[in-house]
Amino acid sequence: MKRNLSVWIAFFMVAVVYAQQDPVLIKVNGYDVTRSEFEYIYNKNSSLSTLELKGLDEYVELFINFKLKVDAARKAGIDTTKAFREELAGYRKQLAKSYLSDDSAKEEEALAYYNKLKKRAETGNLQITHIFKSMPQNVSALKQRAIDVQLDSIYNALIANPRNDFSDFVNRFSDDKGEYWIGFLQTPKEFEDVVFSMKIGEVSKPFYTPQGKHIVKVLNKTDLPPFAEMKGEIMKRLSKRSGVDKGAEAMVEKLKKEYGFVFNTDAIAELKKNGETNRVLFYINNCPYDGKLFKRFADGYPRSMQLQLNAFVAKSILDYENNLLEKKYPEFKLLMQEYKEGMMFFEISNREIWDNSSIDEKDLEKYFVQHQSKYHWAKPKFDGVVVHAKDKKTAKQVKKLLKKMPQTAWKDTLALIVNGSNDERVKIEKGVFTNGVNPFVDHFEFKGKTPAPLVSFPYNFVYGRKKYGPSSYLEIRGIVASDYQNYLEELWMKRLRAEAVIEINRDVLKTVNNH
Repeated sequence: MKRNLSVWIAFFMVAVVYAQQDPVLIKVNGYDVTRSEFEYIYNKNSSLSTLELKGLDEYVELFINFKLKVDAARKAGIDTTKAFREELAGYRKQLAKSYLSDDSAKEEEALAYYNKLKKRAETGNLQITHIFKSMPQNVSALKQRAIDVQLDSIYNALIANPRNDFSDFVNRFSDDKGEYWIGFLQTPKEFEDVVFSMKIGEVSKPFYTPQGKHIVKVLNKTDLPPFAEMKGEIMKRLSKRSGVDKGAEAMVEKLKKEYGFVFNTDAIAELKKNGETNRVLFYINNCPYDGKLFKRFADGYPRSMQLQLNAFVAKSILDYENNLLEKKYPEFKLLMQEYKEGMMFFEISNREIWDNSSIDEKDLEKYFVQHQSKYHWAKPKFDGVVVHAKDKKTAKQVKKLLKKMPQTAWKDTLALIVNGSNDERVKIEKGVFTNGVNPFVDHFEFKGKTPAPLVSFPYNFVYGRKKYGPSSYLEIRGIVASDYQNYLEELWMKRLRAEAVIEINRDVLKTVNNH
């Protein structure tokens, strides 16, 4: 009882000290925001070139608005859905990889392999063809001997007379008649060790791989890129080939020391002798891992017992570390919280504001009418058509028709009526024209210079009217929809603020980035 009490007191003292080091800066509807969390987001956003802030106080208000939307998402249960939890878990899994692997060990392994490549021939990729005979694992000795004799004979013939066409032998004798570009760590080690040291045009002696026997000819090659360009790909391919992540192995060894990993040698001996045990096999940070846990793991990992035990130890240590990442690494915790709250913010904003399918056209029209003055133009524009006619008669015909038709039908209907199937008598340009865009509009409506007529269409006029703003929201629907969404967000924000309980510790705020 005394030991438990002393542990509790020690934990309490650590918590008190930590709370003093990282005090609560803001409370939003009962949720605490510490100084470190605020500083992380504030400094991250301040570093963006597109962000312009007038000062810390302004950012505090923006931050509170964000937190209120996150709280609205929480109340709506957004973070409890299966899809949300799965996406968040996927992000955490990716983020955790760099914390559960020793990148320096992986890079050392990759550099050693790169130096091996460089020492052999400084080759990046090879184009090869080969005379290949497939040899399954259960091939008979008689069959193997026959393949050996055949490929030795072919090789001797190729060497004796270099003018022999290698491709002819491929077509006649090979089980694989293709030509391939191959890169490092894409073929069996036995194959790679031979071909990557060869020169262009060189023919290899017959050699074995797990797939069979080969005679290879190198047709072309590329130079080896710098290590910096290949590092990531080498690390990925090395892990795939060996099935072992050297970075994870190095991390396991590091964590064994950190967590005081201890094997129970008697239990291990009993396990190896009897194939099972209920005793504790080892401890990680004083947490026991017994034979029952090992059996459950081993049942799904059919290997030799030693390999099973090694894998079980590695998985147990990495799982233990994985469960502590938020506690051990403040930056990991902040990244996870940032991603989670970002997802919540996006989904609740999409529901309340951004989902265009929920925008009612009548609401857009009403908003446009109520705010039509904000869409007025500083200078008038001409809304109508520019007509280029082949002759005076056609020009008069078009002008007469324009007066009888709705504006929406002007361009297409006129062209269809006036122009014959093979005789284009009129050209029509329709739109909303600003001064300076069209010389004919400039001349007829904005007192500009007389433009030169089109060669085949010398009769020109415009028909329409000057406007100081759009007549309908449909003319600028995208702009109106965006403004309407901003309007909805303002209403939503006012509602959230009116219902909110917000506390700001001004003394702590003074110490942001200054402690």
